[in-house]
Amino acid sequence: MILEEILSIFLGIFTDYTLRYVALGSAILGITSGALGCFTVLRKQSLFGDAIAHAALPGIGFAYLFAGTKDSLLLMLGAAIFAWFGGMITLAITSTTRIKQDAALGITLSVFFGLGIVLLSYLQSIGGASQGGLDRFLFGQAAALIESDVINLGILSAVCFTILILFYKEFKITTFDSLFGQSLGFPIKYLNALLTSVIVVAVVIGLHTVGVVLMVSMLIAPAAAARQWTSNLKNMIILSAIFGGLSGIIGSMISSTAEGMSTGPVIVITITAILGISFVFSPKQGYLFKHLRNKRKSQIS
Repeated sequence: MILEEILSIFLGIFTDYTLRYVALGSAILGITSGALGCFTVLRKQSLFGDAIAHAALPGIGFAYLFAGTKDSLLLMLGAAIFAWFGGMITLAITSTTRIKQDAALGITLSVFFGLGIVLLSYLQSIGGASQGGLDRFLFGQAAALIESDVINLGILSAVCFTILILFYKEFKITTFDSLFGQSLGFPIKYLNALLTSVIVVAVVIGLHTVGVVLMVSMLIAPAAAARQWTSNLKNMIILSAIFGGLSGIIGSMISSTAEGMSTGPVIVITITAILGISFVFSPKQGYLFKHLRNKRKSQIS
């Protein structure tokens, strides 16, 4: 009975219109954010994605306020502009002042998120936010994904991966040894700005699916899980993308089994479960194998 239920849900991806596009859109988000999240984790900038996601919120509000439309592409453009601006402000604060990165991220996150909440509250008071469906960007609404949304996600993800492939060597050098890269003549500031811009795109395409609040999980959790299995950057990116894509598909399938179950939070719970399994069972870093190795050493000694 359980096997039949699982098979029915799986086949629903191919037969059910809504589930098909929700699963596909969530998988695209998971693959993109998982791959780019590796650089965020390795740079020890885990809160960077969170700050960018919160900075995108006022951009959504301003885009609706000035355009008066809830066209997803236009709202994403507004979100991208403000998210990029927030990322650049964070980099500028860190590089030009004595304020450390964690404090700069906290400033960016709180100021932009506060501005976004004020703006959405204003639009709510005049009937704009509820009519435009802007409140869905706080926690996401993956079940509302349609074909045009998935196409937009696919195009933006393709752009992200194209840039990642073209500048892979440069991003790798700036991530592990920026001073060495600078000595070789690499424009570190511009490369950091480019990588920030690509991460901004990854964050923005996830706002519709998991929302501002949960988007950081899609950047950090797949990369953290992949890090438990490998120390090679290329393998880590591939594994992280796989984990992110799987969590998107599995989370969409699980959420479809119960009416009213939000897809975004279920996707986040799914990737968290993958992270937990990685922490325990990965051969190199996992708790179980570490425990067995330590036990074997103690027996030998």
